[in-house]
This record gives sequence, structure tokens and C-alpha cells, in this order.
Amino acid sequence: MLFQDPSDGERRSWENSLPALAEVLCDAGLDDVEVLIEHQLPLTSLRADVVLAGSHPTTGRPSYVIVELKQWSEARLVPGADNLCLVKGMGNRPALHPVTQVRRYCDYLQDFTNLLSDQEDAVTGVAYLHNAADQGVSELFRLSDARAQLFTDTSRGQLIQYLQTCLSALDGCPEGDSLLTSPQAPGRQLMRAAAAEIIDGGQFLLMDEQEVAARLVKRAANLSRQSNQKQVIVITGGPGSGKSIIALHLMGHLFRNGRSAFHATGSKSFTTTLRHVVGTKNDRIPKLFRYFFDFTDAEQNGLDVLICDEAHRIRQRSARQDTYAGHRSDRRQVEELIDAARVPVFLLDEHQVVRPGEMGSRKTIDEAAHARGCIVRHVDLNSQFRCGGSRAYENWVLRLLGLESGGPIQWQTEENFELLVAESPQEMESYLRARQESGYTSRMTAGFCWPWSDPRSDGDLVDDVVIGTWRRPWNLRGEQPLGGAPVSSLWATDPSGFGQIGCIYTAQGFEYAWNGVIFGPDLVWRRNGWRAVRAESKDHTVKKAAPDAFDRLIRNTYKVLLTRGLVGTVLYSTDPETRAMLASLVPTGIRPVSE
Repeated sequence: MLFQDPSDGERRSWENSLPALAEVLCDAGLDDVEVLIEHQLPLTSLRADVVLAGSHPTTGRPSYVIVELKQWSEARLVPGADNLCLVKGMGNRPALHPVTQVRRYCDYLQDFTNLLSDQEDAVTGVAYLHNAADQGVSELFRLSDARAQLFTDTSRGQLIQYLQTCLSALDGCPEGDSLLTSPQAPGRQLMRAAAAEIIDGGQFLLMDEQEVAARLVKRAANLSRQSNQKQVIVITGGPGSGKSIIALHLMGHLFRNGRSAFHATGSKSFTTTLRHVVGTKNDRIPKLFRYFFDFTDAEQNGLDVLICDEAHRIRQRSARQDTYAGHRSDRRQVEELIDAARVPVFLLDEHQVVRPGEMGSRKTIDEAAHARGCIVRHVDLNSQFRCGGSRAYENWVLRLLGLESGGPIQWQTEENFELLVAESPQEMESYLRARQESGYTSRMTAGFCWPWSDPRSDGDLVDDVVIGTWRRPWNLRGEQPLGGAPVSSLWATDPSGFGQIGCIYTAQGFEYAWNGVIFGPDLVWRRNGWRAVRAESKDHTVKKAAPDAFDRLIRNTYKVLLTRGLVGTVLYSTDPETRAMLASLVPTGIRPVSE
């Protein structure tokens, strides 16, 4: 179910493809299998074209076949990349091989559906190119996979025989209902899986455009030593779109294949956390995680690949404050990063620029790369994974904050993402604590509108965030645990982080299941628009920005805070008018956890 009106393109696709599949099922004698159209994969915005549900003809156990329907008539492989295709009529934009696509759908459905987690052979996949003859897509048959099969109109008879080996002619309603009602287990936490991914591989499953992005980087790395022209890969996507998963997957692949590569960010919290986690298995690994300013004096093209994660945090210059003027580089930071590797890779979200001086954008990178004669390739992840599966929620946030035109809109209830408004900070904390105790990671964040005190001499944190009678401390600033609270860089991932309030400096770059956001008095709603209030901000760095820049940075800050949750978000504002506006857009308030 789409829970929205389908586009004209989707309607045309259904009209062209579904009858072809229906005829195959009828000819196979599988009229009674359950047919789930546009089945949404757990915790993502991705949808499988069709899932056929029924029982296995031999074992009688539940059996599912994912069908990817393509209207392609001709396609060929991208030279040197057996998982990427060039399709007639789609220009030079590479598409993921349909066998790879449906195979990954199979793995993903099984990985995140409790019903299927212990049934290795319960899910298979089919890519059906019903408008193509074998001859028109002959190169695509070079890729073989035991779990996913490719069929065309030429091999329609073989498709019928294959489906008959997977599904019996019995009614598939029970199996379809079981799939639809099965609990969905969340994916692995990024930080916990990082070490295994980099050292052993195989922990992160890339989907659709994520896999396209990774394949383009791998292909560019393979060609880089023979080509005189550099390729720069720019990957854009919002929260939850998998940018950091791609980065860590690539690090693992490159590391295991003897390529020289570094991962770099402009975020101390994110880099420190990665170093901490991956260092538990191999003390060499943390050295691969660096900062953007580490490459000022790097040898030109000395690395095979440089992966610049959180690239929206690129600054104008790399020089630290303690660098003598005579030793400062004349190059911009983006130029230093491009020069440092044969294949520079940039992963960014332009709506996450939250500090003065940050200027990482697709335009900035493109201009710098073209000025150096580089080929630039783009991958947009925004049509794929969105904040735990809800593209609608991030679009709602962008409209709410005026980062996209049209103004705030009413929140429409979604099955896979929950949005609530609290009447008090106590109500927010109580609800999130219950979620934390039931096994979900939960955190509370706020705008930087309260002072941030050092711990007392006895090690206790100061309750700086004060709203009425409710008082809580900010997270620790430093890297020494105190008073039962984790160090600053581990606030988002350590279970003891609940109870302290995170801010933009500790929340950016991380995700957790449940997210509480406190709008402070630095951003309030008045009549029909937002007002950024400089006097209420305690962020001395941001307060130095010009008026227009200050307004944009505050909105981007709340955009980042609002999009950390994978399962749900609870909103609260200290300002009554703002709280009333939010409540008017989000009709669902806090309800008892037992419901």
C-alpha cells in the first residue's frame, strides 16, 4: 500500500507490467497465490514491485518470491562493472543490475523480518524483463546468482517452471497475512557494526542507489591507476539515506583489497566514535579515520581513495588557529581534499550546514573539481532510504522549517514512523524513558539556548537545561566519563547517554530509534512565520553570523536535531505559541506507553 496517490508514471508502469505477470501466474496454475503489490521493505522507503506469497510445493513451508518488473527492451553492462547496466532510453545514467537489485531485496526482507530470520530458503527473487528478448539483454546473463533469476519474454516458459518450483497452487492468503503482520527488527547500529564491516566485511547491505554509488567508487578506483583523468564522486542524501554506511562499506572493501584509503570528516564526535568502536578489534584501524584538516600537506594523488563523510562540514581553509600565517596553505580545503587522492569521494547533506564558515555543497565541490579538470559523477540517495523509512517525515520537517517552499503542512499518520507532541518536558522524558527501557535507543536533544557549565568539583553534572521545575544537564563536553555519563563523543551510542540533553555538536552524524527535540526560545513561531532570536542563543560561534546567515543556521540546526530518530520523534517547545502551532500540525499527543 502506498498511502498516497500514485504518480502517472507508476500507473503506466503497473498497466504495462502487472498484466504480463498475471498471465504468467495463470499459465503456471498459481492463480491463488497472494500477490502483494508495491510491498514496502521494513524500515525503509523502498518498495518491491511484487511479492508472491504462498507455500512451497515440496516442503509445505511458507515461500515468498520477490518479483522486480522491468520494461527494458535493451540493456548492456557498464564496462568493468558487472553489477551496473546502461539501459536503452535512459541515457548514460547507470542502473543497478536487476538481479543484484532483487537479490538485495531478498536479503533485506529476510534480515529485517522476524518471520523469515531463521528460514534461509524462504525467499527467492525474480527479475522479469517482459518487453525484452534474450538477445537484447544478453550481457546481463553473465551475472549469475543462486537466489535471484533473470527472465525475459524469450524465457517466459522457464519463468513459469521456476515459479512452480517455488510456490504451490494452494491459497497463499495465510502466508501473505503472516508476512504483513510479522514484527520488523531494526537493522544493526552503525557504530557497533563498523569494526566487523571494516575488518571482515559483509555487515552492511547496500540497496539500489547505495549500491550504485559504491560500485561507481570501486570502478573509479580500479581505473584510477591507468587513467590520466581523475573522477570525483559526489553522493548526496538526507538523514537515514545511508551515506555513512556506504562510506564504511567502501573502507572495508578498499582495506581488504590492498588499496590506500582514509575516511575523513569535520566532526570530532563522529570521528572519535568511529575510532573508539573500530579500535576494539584492531588498533591499526583508528588511524584510517582522520579530519579534513589532516590533508593540507598530503602528497598529491598519494591515496587511492579519500572518503569525505559529512562533507557539508568542509570549511574555507584548513589552517588551525595555532598555525603560523607563513605555514598556511593558499588552497581551499575542498581543493586539498580533491588533490589528496586519485578518487575523492564526498558524502553530504546541504541542509546540515549549522556553523559559520561551513561551506560544503555540491556546487562548491563541482566547481573545484572541474577547475582541476576532473570528471564529476553524482549519486542522489534522496529517493531511497529516508530517516528510518519515512521520506514523508523529512519532507514535513523541511516544509515546517521553511527549508522548502510551501509552508508547514499537516502531519499525516504513517505506519512506519511516529510523530508526537508533548505538553511538557516531563511528559517527553517519561515517554522516551519507557521506550529506552523497552529496548529502543532514545535520546533527548535541544537547541543551544541554555548555558553549558563545567561539572562540579565532585564530578556531578550541572542541570543547565531548566524548563519550569524540570532540570537536566547537557551531555559532557570532554572525553573523560564523569558522574555515570559517557564521554561527549559516545553520548549518542552509549546507553548511559539517556538523561543528559544532547545538542547539535553531539547529535549531528548519529541516529537512534526514538528522538526527543526541545525547541528553545532561539526559534519561535509568530503569527505566520518563524523568528530566529539571536539574544536567546548561547552558541557564541553561531551568534557571530550575519542576520540572514544566523536565521539559516538556526533552522538547519533544528533540521538536524529533528531528523535523528529512526522510529519516532517527540516534539516540545518552551514557547506557548510555537507549541500550539506544532500541536495544530500534529494531532497525536503523548499516550500511555501500554497502548
